[in-house]
Amino acid sequence: MKNYLSLLTGVALLFAVSCSDKKETLPTETSTNQTTSGAVLPFPATPMASVTTANMKDAKMKWPDEPQRLPKDAPNVLLVLLDDVGFGISETMGGEIHTPNFDRIAKEGLLYNTFHTTSICSPTRAALLTGRNHTRVSSGTIAERAVAFDGYTGIIPKTAATIPEILKEYGYHTSAFGKWHNTPATETTMMGPKNHWPNAYGFEHFYGFLGGETSQWEPRLTLNYDHIEPPHDEDYHLTEDLAKQALNWIDNSRAFSPDKPFFMYWAPGGVHGPQHVASEWADKYKGKFDDGWDAYRERVFKRQLEMGIIPEGTTLTPRDSTLNGWADIPEDQRAFQIRLMEVFAGFVEHTDTQVGKILDGLEDRGLKENTIVIYIFGDNGSSAEGQNGSISELLAQNNIPNTVEQQIAALEKVGGIDALGSPHTDNMYHAGWAWAGSTPFKGTKLMGSYFGGTRNPMAISWPKGIKHDGAIRTQFHHVIDIAPTLYTILGIPHPEEVHGYKQQKMDGISLAYTFNDATTKGQKEEQFFDNNASRAIYKDGWMASTFGPLIPWNTPASVSRIKNWDMDNDVWELYKLDDDFSQAHDLAKENPEKLEALKKDFLALAEDNKDFPIGAGNWLRTHPKDIRKPPYKEWNFSQTTQRMPEFNAPGIGRENNTVTVDLEIGNKANGVLYCVGGAGGGITLYMENGILKYEYNMLLIENYSGQSAQPLAKGKHKLVINTQVKGPAQAGTVNISVDGNEVINVSLNRTVPLAFTATETFDVGVDLGSPVSYDYYKKRPFKFDGIIENVHVKLN
Repeated sequence: MKNYLSLLTGVALLFAVSCSDKKETLPTETSTNQTTSGAVLPFPATPMASVTTANMKDAKMKWPDEPQRLPKDAPNVLLVLLDDVGFGISETMGGEIHTPNFDRIAKEGLLYNTFHTTSICSPTRAALLTGRNHTRVSSGTIAERAVAFDGYTGIIPKTAATIPEILKEYGYHTSAFGKWHNTPATETTMMGPKNHWPNAYGFEHFYGFLGGETSQWEPRLTLNYDHIEPPHDEDYHLTEDLAKQALNWIDNSRAFSPDKPFFMYWAPGGVHGPQHVASEWADKYKGKFDDGWDAYRERVFKRQLEMGIIPEGTTLTPRDSTLNGWADIPEDQRAFQIRLMEVFAGFVEHTDTQVGKILDGLEDRGLKENTIVIYIFGDNGSSAEGQNGSISELLAQNNIPNTVEQQIAALEKVGGIDALGSPHTDNMYHAGWAWAGSTPFKGTKLMGSYFGGTRNPMAISWPKGIKHDGAIRTQFHHVIDIAPTLYTILGIPHPEEVHGYKQQKMDGISLAYTFNDATTKGQKEEQFFDNNASRAIYKDGWMASTFGPLIPWNTPASVSRIKNWDMDNDVWELYKLDDDFSQAHDLAKENPEKLEALKKDFLALAEDNKDFPIGAGNWLRTHPKDIRKPPYKEWNFSQTTQRMPEFNAPGIGRENNTVTVDLEIGNKANGVLYCVGGAGGGITLYMENGILKYEYNMLLIENYSGQSAQPLAKGKHKLVINTQVKGPAQAGTVNISVDGNEVINVSLNRTVPLAFTATETFDVGVDLGSPVSYDYYKKRPFKFDGIIENVHVKLN
């Protein structure tokens, strides 16, 4: 490894010398050493042979050699990023969930216990791929909550080129599999624009889903620039499909370009909600969590100390006073809460098993020795968005109050507790389990202030270049450090310009210095954190942080807190991390001068990183009408309109609107006329044996429906569906007439203010993906057998 890094350092120095008097730009596909703009490249290229004769008979032709832009035998890179798993989940970190493949990478390479994320999905992914802080690249919150402030638009700028954009130009094949979540929600339609899709950010191949989550059973898939449907197979599971597709792509890469290394970004939906996995995986954990999350946390903490995962003297932080203890859970609700955790645990192990299939595939193909595997165990801490335990996790995103009794009663309608993890629910476990999964830290996902939201385990292996020494790396690092680490290994200097765009400064630093020496002093001097105004600054071993107005495990109670919040009234805490691994001992009162200095430093970093206004990530929680949506008030759809993402579709479930459907049917017509959403929530209008039926699936916990008294006669009809809603999340009515006569009237006790789902769609003539209505689940996609001439939608 030492010799290899020395060689790479030499290459990097050679590049630097050659560029010292020139403007450095990223190379493009060209046979000369110039880009299309004429800028000189930082490496030599073979020129075309000059022509000295006019007679073709006497001319000689020779193609120039391909320029060598990488070190000889450059390594492949597999970057694995799991979703929503905390520090205390994996058995590798003292947890109780079997993850042999994360353990495998840690034992073959290096394990890091002081590695950090942004505490939320889209921002972590943007930071990871660019090497810049999340707000600097306009990704201060998830894509669906993007707002019109500079650091929060949800669009990664071209001034922050991604890892695949750069590696592709240096000779790598690049691919991404799984969750993307870095495209504005209104730009994910089949018509685009597609300049913010994965392929536009340097990935030659993409297979996965564009939004923040999707059903693992019936995912809303995208292949490069096209939406596709998964097979109708009872045994299908998205994570298994992603592993298979990844290995197929590697085979194609080797077949067509055997001399080219590859960069693969494998980021499954596991284990973000909905937590979907077959019951046999969940059943492996029966009885293991029966004593609840407080006891789990105590066991894991003890094991972490024994294993040396956390340093001696670490304090186990207490449960927040606003979060229920296991003793607070009524006896008749415990089976529900336990099963939710069993499903989550099975989902984690199942996801890690699919990573193992890829690792086995690399070994079988003789690629293991020279492949860098970076396995980041979570894009943030464990998620508390399940609140008190949920069968429809969008309840939290919509700030809709509900009770566990409602959850359990609704669950009985789709099969009871055995339905958890199935296609019929969008379940997520209780926030108490998320807190336990963050052992020994405070907080969960959505908190930038505490390590329960931001500290995730990470392991790196590279048999050819890294020697396993059994020592845990404890240097403070962050996802923004992965990109510069790869560039250091490959000897690639940071380009000043990429494809005509002058590049922003890189916030991350390389962590390659830790490879050969576990005890070397950390080189990262400071790091900025902010998520929903839960924020912190790390500097020279100190951390100052403040909770913020959002309570991740109780979003309904957070509404008034956010509305009345003033950042100047926030109470800040102070921690000396060299002596306090878990942020357990607040030194704010003992050292107020240090705290004030760090608070000023935070504001300077926040301004530099385009984080103002602080708290912009919470904007839509109190201003739901400002959600990014199409500018239109009127649409005409045909029977071929399908896969229109909900965020780009008319808000027929949350706004006043009139839908007019012109159709022609035969006797006893069947099928969906139009729908939006999925099993976790949505609206559907359909026919069954001629009977017209309407259903408003209010995130599973409530259901408002009605049907015509008589079947519709054969022939042409005009249907008018008028929906009136008093306001966001408020009550409403739906009146449906056929040929001028009212046939259905439905009262809506409450409505969704933001969205039913993250990636489900608006479809005409069919219900693609997860079906809105349980009544036609076995008939899905329940294609309409008549003719829909037009669907006209007008927002009133």
